[in-house]
Amino acid sequence: MTPTAVDLFASALHFHPDGEVRAAERKMAGGAPGTWHLGAFHVETDADVHADHWEMHPEADEAVCCLTGGARLYLRPAGGDGDGAGGGVDEMVPLPAGSAVVVPRGRWHRLELDGPSDLMSLTLRHGTRLEKRTDTP
Repeated sequence: MTPTAVDLFASALHFHPDGEVRAAERKMAGGAPGTWHLGAFHVETDADVHADHWEMHPEADEAVCCLTGGARLYLRPAGGDGDGAGGGVDEMVPLPAGSAVVVPRGRWHRLELDGPSDLMSLTLRHGTRLEKRTDTP
């Protein structure tokens, strides 16, 4: 196979359990069991990062990286539902350019932007769940 450049803003890299790495379609959820997904995203607005939804990856931690710009990552209280009904307050982690946060496996999280940004994430997407926020104004 001849190496070629991959546009990470148009495709994702899938790391398979057998050690093979392939460029493939970017997906927010789904994916083959045991396949890690590396995706990069140029985002302009909160809608681009589905800020109106919580996301959770049951099979692995997720590395969320801010390459340029800035964002805020919100985590639901452990065991809480994120809308205030479960008690506790959402935890916010600032993500300035050049920083990353590891979201623990099974922890509900969401992003909001400080402005246009380039983000990157790495996780096992198999089993990923999205849930509409109930606390949006």
